[in-house]
Amino acid sequence: MAYGSRNGTDCKSFNRGTIMNNIEDRLNQMEILIKKPSFRQTKGKANEVNYWVFDYRPEDELTVRERITYWKNKNQRGTEGFELVVYDLYDLMIEHLKQKGFMEKCYAMEEKRGIVKVTHAIQRSLKITDKENLIVEYIAKHTPENSVVLLTGIGKCYPVLRAPEVFNKILYNMPGNFASVPMVLFYPGTYTEQELIIFNEYPEDNYYRAFRLVR
Repeated sequence: MAYGSRNGTDCKSFNRGTIMNNIEDRLNQMEILIKKPSFRQTKGKANEVNYWVFDYRPEDELTVRERITYWKNKNQRGTEGFELVVYDLYDLMIEHLKQKGFMEKCYAMEEKRGIVKVTHAIQRSLKITDKENLIVEYIAKHTPENSVVLLTGIGKCYPVLRAPEVFNKILYNMPGNFASVPMVLFYPGTYTEQELIIFNEYPEDNYYRAFRLVR
């Protein structure tokens, strides 16, 4: 079976780093899955939330971007019974910094004090550790209930915004009425359902509460 355990489907074990080589096949499988009504009705582990990770080789980034654009344009015809909503986390972060007039300040801070200081400053500005953080507010405001959400750009955000933070500090603070809205994080690296390895090089914090969408 190509996807994790939902509604009695067995979640098969696999080894670290096992990402199917044919990205086109995996994207085709994903398109079939997200169109199923059951995909939009199920919830996650322990009946919590409906969050997924689609991991892929970093060298497949352009292929993934092109397919997401194709899906979005196709979905706008309104014939699939749900709305496909795409959020680029990097774009959201940059737009916030531009609106606040912080871009030049970030450049200067990075040059003088390093990326760690910039990371902390941007996270404070976005209120990443707060329940009412700004990315949550934006997603909640712009996401209809009958939808599938695709989250992109996490690789472009690294190390300012990391995948565990997206789930633990952002998505898990979404209002309760969004618990059944499927959210798929596109991850350039490997997710083993135990750990996240960005770019297949740098292990991030362990994470267990989302399913890997396609093997």
